[in-house]
Amino acid sequence: MINKNIINEVFEANKRPNLFEKGTGSIWTEPHISKQMLKAHLDYKRDGASRNIESINKTIAFLESIIKDRKEILDLGCGPGLYAEKLCMIGKKVTGIDFSEGSIKYAKNIASQKKLSIEYICQDMFSLDYTGQYDVVLQIYGEVNTFSDEERNRLFNVVKKSLKDGGLFIFDVSTPLWRMKNRVNKNWYVSEGGFWREEKHMVLENGFEYDNDIWLDQYVVIDKNNLKVYRNWFHDYTEDIIKKVVLNSGFSKVEVIKGLYEQDVLEESDWLTVIAEK
Repeated sequence: MINKNIINEVFEANKRPNLFEKGTGSIWTEPHISKQMLKAHLDYKRDGASRNIESINKTIAFLESIIKDRKEILDLGCGPGLYAEKLCMIGKKVTGIDFSEGSIKYAKNIASQKKLSIEYICQDMFSLDYTGQYDVVLQIYGEVNTFSDEERNRLFNVVKKSLKDGGLFIFDVSTPLWRMKNRVNKNWYVSEGGFWREEKHMVLENGFEYDNDIWLDQYVVIDKNNLKVYRNWFHDYTEDIIKKVVLNSGFSKVEVIKGLYEQDVLEESDWLTVIAEK
């Protein structure tokens, strides 16, 4: 017999949510999923939780050309330390912040094995309280896109406060062009075990589009115990909009490059590199 309660629960879970409404599950703190996220971070051949190794190396080369003699670096959303390690190896003093306990534990172990002096902290970046301590703050791989306007503005204030005068905030954001190529559509599947769960489960995928280049990728995961909703929100930016947002946040100047950590300016790009100065 079909369980009418679960049918109603599935129906309610797949309704269009309010803007930036949180889901009931967390990919960062649930043990099984966080392990899968770490595995994705460490898959150097493809873009997943982190970018592929070729992109990472290109990014480090670009950052080195921009940062130059600036030493104190704060890496927000550092994951397992893929960028922090390389920055440390070129003489930078790096602090890495991430909300994932698994990623931070892995990063600390690797730093210890390689004898790298990197400070890793498992903490919500919104709760940071540094004042004029860093020459550069980094946020790599579009995490700015995942925040509501209110959250984004809070983060920018945290970053600005943590920077020394003349310090740089370097980050990237995706454009509407990227989202049009990569958005989630309606789909469902069953699995014996995988990314979402170790045991048998069903996944219902759905994508929602909102005004002002805001998108939602939603995953409803059902197993023998419960139903959880995972929501990945994205707010994409054009060059003009992100410039306006940065300057309105109190940064003195901003440069936006059409491309991903590269000097060549492209006519159109899926990603923008943003360099804001305090």
